[in-house]
Amino acid sequence: MAARKLSFRNITALAPMVRVGTLPMRLLALDYGADVVYCEELIDIKMAQCQRIVNDVLETVDFVAPDERVMFRTCEREKDSVIFQMGTADPDRALTVAQLVEKDVAAIDVNMGCPKEYSTKGGMGAALLSNPDKIEAILKKLVTGVSVPVTCKIRILPSLEETVSLVQRIEKTGVAAVAVHGRFKDERPTHPIHCDYIQAVAQAVSIPVIAKNIRDNTRLLHAPIGTFAPLLLSVACGGSLDLVKTNSDIEKFRKATGASSVMLARAAMWNPSVFCNQGPLPVEKVMEEYIKYAIRYDNHAFNTKYCLCQMLRDRVESPLGKQVQAAQTNAEISEAYGLQTFYQEIQQDLQAKMAALQSSNQPNKPIMDGDVTTMAVKFERRDYPPQITPKMFLLEWSRKEKLEQPQYETAQRSQDRAFQSTVTVANKKYRSSLWEKSKKFAEQASAIVCLRVLGVPEGRIGEEDSGLVCKRKREGKPNCSGEEGRSKKLHVDILQEAEAPSPTVEMNSDEQNPATPLKQVEALREALS
Repeated sequence: MAARKLSFRNITALAPMVRVGTLPMRLLALDYGADVVYCEELIDIKMAQCQRIVNDVLETVDFVAPDERVMFRTCEREKDSVIFQMGTADPDRALTVAQLVEKDVAAIDVNMGCPKEYSTKGGMGAALLSNPDKIEAILKKLVTGVSVPVTCKIRILPSLEETVSLVQRIEKTGVAAVAVHGRFKDERPTHPIHCDYIQAVAQAVSIPVIAKNIRDNTRLLHAPIGTFAPLLLSVACGGSLDLVKTNSDIEKFRKATGASSVMLARAAMWNPSVFCNQGPLPVEKVMEEYIKYAIRYDNHAFNTKYCLCQMLRDRVESPLGKQVQAAQTNAEISEAYGLQTFYQEIQQDLQAKMAALQSSNQPNKPIMDGDVTTMAVKFERRDYPPQITPKMFLLEWSRKEKLEQPQYETAQRSQDRAFQSTVTVANKKYRSSLWEKSKKFAEQASAIVCLRVLGVPEGRIGEEDSGLVCKRKREGKPNCSGEEGRSKKLHVDILQEAEAPSPTVEMNSDEQNPATPLKQVEALREALS
């Protein structure tokens, strides 16, 4: 697949940093002059479960997990500059994630160098270094499967020959660049960079080589000029501190090393205006601009706090630092910096946009997918009383209409293990177009679609009493009256049993009939669960 072109030469980049590379920091770095910005590493199995949602209020594209957390948020401003970095150990899952985000990013990067346990225990990061076949499989799958450039980052192997061989093998997959962290897997920032490995790699391949986490500046500066001709040099984790304090230092560093490009991590984390030609600017001004982006794009308050504390550095225990640390919301953070008016104006603007969208949106209308009627519906448990579910209402309505019991057929998606269910009632099929986190929720969603298409109440809190379920059952009381009460009690007990950790079916004396078929009870349990 032909990739959209993104140059990795003659650029300055914001390095990928956990908890730092979220949207506000990326946009701020671009404002100050960065050419390329990396998002923080995001794990494939979490991203594969996300839905891509266009957020018309924030004017962003959000990738939202089943628990409604926004895992990745981006916007049009950075579309041609943001590189999505993922952690993965599975070619198919990597491709699923890459294809999910490729329309909204400039490139895909695979982290193959992280030595931290959270990454390696899943076979990701530096664990991949012992499995070059898997490295090749992942990269080939991505290069041939997406329309944006693909890059990766590795650490050096025990020998120079092994390292060069691996990078040459990576080059043959068709990647646009490779980052080489010049330390062994078990080495940490206190260890010097093995520049001879980086030099050998840069000379052995024709693609840009990204030297990651340079710390031993003296050894690097004494390398022959031109050695790193195609090199994209990353001065991260402390390496940029001695040499890069202003924008002019970036160019000096580039020329001194013979590098093609420079990537900044901690220097940018502490003051992203280092990218600015006139920079760096006073950090107080930079923090205010960061907070404005955090408010504008509804950044999570704890992430906002983390980034501000990095910029405060040794002032984190000052009165301002303590106020930031104590803040629990973006509103409280804005108050610490005297930005209450800005916060209130943005909130009013966002609320007005939301109201306008809600008034203009058409109701969710059914759409035919072959012989199945579909709607975009999710089952929200909080919208229904504890003892009531849409499946229960659909079953009771079917009995009232003397129809066969609703039949559910559920499929599970392999890449993220999400569920989608189709219910058949009166020979007609109904399904939600949205995937759910569990089989039970998927069945409830399909029941909601059926009930809404038929115009039948579904039991939501606030609905008028439809008579399909007796009042005592709505209120969660143990008994209804008469024959109907005994039947309803069985339904309630089975519903309660379905939600309990140890399933049991509770019946009253009239229902303990040995002639009652077990299959009938099991079918009723499944219908109501």
